[in-house]
Amino acid sequence: MAQRTFSIIKPDAVRDGHAAAILADIEKAGFKIVTIRKQSISNAQAQGFYYVHKERPFFGELCSFMSSGPIFLMVLEKDNAIADLRKLMGATNPANAEEGTIRKKYAKSIGENAIHGSDAEDTAKFELGYWFAGYELI
Repeated sequence: MAQRTFSIIKPDAVRDGHAAAILADIEKAGFKIVTIRKQSISNAQAQGFYYVHKERPFFGELCSFMSSGPIFLMVLEKDNAIADLRKLMGATNPANAEEGTIRKKYAKSIGENAIHGSDAEDTAKFELGYWFAGYELI
C-alpha cells in the first residue's frame, strides 16, 4: 500500500533556481505529488514546525532561514515513501551525501541543504497535518 510523506524544498534551493530539477528528481524516483504549494512562511510558523528542536543551538538560525524566502510544501506518495525519500535526499551534510542524491547535487551546507523530508511515520503525520488541511489530502 502506498505511504505518504511530507517534504519541503527549502528557501536556498528555490532562490538558486533548483526547485524544478528537484521536483523532476522526485517524480523520476516514482513519487506521486499528491499536493504542492509554494508559499513564504513566518518565523512563528517555522518555530511551530521545528518546535521539537527548540532547545537546540541552531533553532533560531533554522527558523530565520526557513522564513527567509518562498518554499515548496509537498505531500508525496509511493510504497515505502518515507525511507525512499530519505535515501533520495541524501545525508544532511551534503559533503557526506551519496552521488546522485538531491543534497549532493543542490545543497550548499548542513544549514542550506535544499530539502526536508519526514523521518518517520509519526513525524510525517504531524508535518502533513501542520501544513495541509484534510481536504487538501484527498
